[in-house]
Amino acid sequence: MRVGIRVPPCDRADRVLETVRRAEELGFDDVWFPDSQLLWRDVFTTLTAAALGTDRIGLGTAVTNLATRHPAVVASAARSVAELAPDRFTLGLGVGNSSVGPVGLRQSTSAAMREGVGMLRALLSGEEWEFPGEVRSRLRDPGPGSPGSPGIPLHLAASGPRNLRLAGEIADGVILLSGVSPRTLAQATARVREGAAGRAARLPLTVSAFCAVTDDVEAEARQLKPICASIAQNGGAPFLALAGIDVHVPEKVEGVYPDLVHAEDWQAAVDICSAWISDEQALRFAEEFCLFGTADDIAGRLRTLPASGVTGVFLQHVGSYDPPTELIEAVGSAVLPQLK
Repeated sequence: MRVGIRVPPCDRADRVLETVRRAEELGFDDVWFPDSQLLWRDVFTTLTAAALGTDRIGLGTAVTNLATRHPAVVASAARSVAELAPDRFTLGLGVGNSSVGPVGLRQSTSAAMREGVGMLRALLSGEEWEFPGEVRSRLRDPGPGSPGSPGIPLHLAASGPRNLRLAGEIADGVILLSGVSPRTLAQATARVREGAAGRAARLPLTVSAFCAVTDDVEAEARQLKPICASIAQNGGAPFLALAGIDVHVPEKVEGVYPDLVHAEDWQAAVDICSAWISDEQALRFAEEFCLFGTADDIAGRLRTLPASGVTGVFLQHVGSYDPPTELIEAVGSAVLPQLK
């Protein structure tokens, strides 16, 4: 199983590169970069620096989108990165989330995702695509996606049943946003298998999980309250209920910018969310959905994931505007050696 780390492009690309190089040195398999044009630096600029400055580690978007970025623009950017990191780049796509909200756009529908992925595949294969107005165009020098080459893997991030089935049907891999709860993983992978029915190849499944190497899970778990509240706020209450976490969060929460998951003042967000998420519920969330605990605890849970069909995991620290330096050092020095 591949073990990756999520690194937000929260600083100049050359500085983020130093974080990526350290992850590579310590044995991580992949680095995944989120994309949100107002929160971070441009993801493809950061990927370019990472591609030129590393030798082995896999690079991916987790995730970019086809709403603020036209699929033709994404195709060109993906091709450009893949040329610099042959066989190391994965294009992760999602519905938009923190990219679309701050600029007043809506998340991509399943139909839009289906069409967008079809356009990406065609353009990256050197084929023509008919755009509005009966305009037919193609991507010049498609490079890694051209006929006879391995291509660029297209992975879809999904959490709801419809998008999980869609990902199983049309993607080269799936990024599961369910956390590592055995209950939610079982439901998510079942929906992916339904969508993939009839496909010969088994799809790579990468699960994202918040992680903290700690001897005091209870204290660290309080920091997860905004994450837990956001899941409940965005239709994930039934998933939380499977783990015995019954919470109700208002549709709109005042005093947090830009949103609960990416709050600029994290401690203020924790305090605000304490109105709906108790310390006990935050602890339960950490124990069920996240990888919080000692290095031995985390290594043990990671070993169980392949039995759920998971082929990869990427770890996230709590925070959006600083690099996961401590998490990389802790996992790289004390967890990865137990797995390799």
